Amino acid sequence: MKILFLGDVMGRAGRTAVVEELPKLRAAWALDFVVVNGENASNGAGLTAKHAQALLGAGADVLTLGDHAFDQKDMMQFCEAEPRIIRPLNYSKAAPGKGARVFEATRGRKVLVTQVLGQVFMKRAFDDPFSAVETVLKAHPLAGAVQASLVDVHCEATSEKMAMGHYCDGRASVVVGTHTHVPTSDTMILSGGTAFQSDAGMCGDYNSVIGMQKDEPLRRFITGMPKARFEPAKGEATLSGLYVETDDRTGKATRVEPVRHGGRLAQHGPSPVD
Repeated sequence: MKILFLGDVMGRAGRTAVVEELPKLRAAWALDFVVVNGENASNGAGLTAKHAQALLGAGADVLTLGDHAFDQKDMMQFCEAEPRIIRPLNYSKAAPGKGARVFEATRGRKVLVTQVLGQVFMKRAFDDPFSAVETVLKAHPLAGAVQASLVDVHCEATSEKMAMGHYCDGRASVVVGTHTHVPTSDTMILSGGTAFQSDAGMCGDYNSVIGMQKDEPLRRFITGMPKARFEPAKGEATLSGLYVETDDRTGKATRVEPVRHGGRLAQHGPSPVD
């Protein structure tokens, strides 16, 4: 199976790039399944129903969220009505929506998608992500209940993301980090057959400070004083993420490549796209 994961979509620049480029990538790379983290797609904080529909319409099979899952209030209702939205598994037990679901890819193959929030350096203490993902993976074994599974690890610390990768190794097809908006260079297949990258990076304008226009973040770093709101950068976006090929018989990864398409970053992917 050919799977594409795209990291945090950042504001209008990121949305526009996904809507315009994802259909081309699906065709050029003959993708079977696409997961997109959309939690910053609406003005850099959360995801509206309208913007979710645009990303799904462009070819995303599933959208994951994150710690900003419900910054846009209409997501409270929309994620209950739209099964292709996955909120964090270890969020509040009172939260609407689901933190894990099984979806159908091409040729009827089953794919589990789940997301957990980390605990290290996060603003609030979420439930233990390791025990949360353990329950889900046990219920959906590779080469049994599902042909592939993907875990989106949304957290600050690379150490926590790497620990989750090793914890899930051999039991998930893909473990990929999100949240910090900078793509890491540790793309690999772990010893048990799980594709891993500590952070997929963002789909946004990299002529920025993690997707925000530079002036206000710079002012706060230099002076310690806020003056204005953060605003998403509006330049040409790079789509950043992870391309994975899996074996349907085992669910394990056979190939993994970082994806950087368009914008300012050095380009990379399984093959060129016109």
